[in-house]
Amino acid sequence: MENAERKAKRLIRYYERMTGSRDPVKIAEYAGVRIAIVPLGEIAGNYILMKRKRWIFVNDDIPTDSPLFRVIVAHELGHALLHRKENCAFIKSRTLLLTTGIEREANLFAAHLLITDDMLLNYTGYTREKFCECTRYPKELIELRLQI
Repeated sequence: MENAERKAKRLIRYYERMTGSRDPVKIAEYAGVRIAIVPLGEIAGNYILMKRKRWIFVNDDIPTDSPLFRVIVAHELGHALLHRKENCAFIKSRTLLLTTGIEREANLFAAHLLITDDMLLNYTGYTREKFCECTRYPKELIELRLQI
């Protein structure tokens, strides 16, 4: 059986080849996953399978040009591609800290999609804190990406 990290990397390679991009929004569009920006209160994002259509909802409080928006879409895209039938919410203060199976898999997918090997090479010598300051990605994302 394929482990979560290997499956995430395989999916990322496939969609990068098909779209020419690692942009989670472009990949979602190509994969037929719709993205809607709506008021969600304390929830940053949500993935829902509704009437056989896959939807990613992102809180309208989060600017679409922010790194957090990319993290949320990448995380929810992970759910859409890895856990098609599970409905999942991304809670700003907790989701990257959750270690339940499907949340960890979605986080791994987002970490590998957004933080490329080339990016890691470009930031060689930087502390994790400095990397996060420069990219504006959450520290938990780089921690997951660097796990062996």
